[in-house]
Amino acid sequence: MYDAVLACCRWLENTPWGVTVRDSSWMYPVVLWVHFMGLSMWLGTSLAVDLRLMGVGARRQTAVELSDGLFSWKWIGFGVSFVGGFLLLSAEATTYVTNTSIRLKLALLTPLALTWHLVVQKNTRAWTQNEHTSAIGKWAGLIEFLFWISVVTASVGFLLTNAVVLRQNLIASPAG
Repeated sequence: MYDAVLACCRWLENTPWGVTVRDSSWMYPVVLWVHFMGLSMWLGTSLAVDLRLMGVGARRQTAVELSDGLFSWKWIGFGVSFVGGFLLLSAEATTYVTNTSIRLKLALLTPLALTWHLVVQKNTRAWTQNEHTSAIGKWAGLIEFLFWISVVTASVGFLLTNAVVLRQNLIASPAG
């Protein structure tokens, strides 16, 4: 199984977009910035609705009104972050696949959080039939909030461990 994953990673790294992002001096930082901008839009809008479901924040809008108003921004942010993340993965897939944090993020946490997000998005109206959010809605908002915090934590773990590996590789290779 791991050999098949590694073969896919090698293929991904050798695609025109993987080579371009990896070999360009400016492309990787720009794609990373775009990925972070998409994540900020995606997570910011999702967490705003989650917090509203939990009863936190201004009461000018119900959770349904807030969710409906942010719907387009949520999915634009998701699309931007997905494309950016895919391009970043394409640049160094064989390196990234060995990192426990990125495997945890991509294989477990992100699918769980995305699936739960769809559940919350679909049921927000039912959970807020009147001005108050039901207990199930509050718990659902909290669970989604915790899922996304877990995804972000795994991402930070990846960035930190990847930085350590890169630094070790720079120290180990002679300057030339």
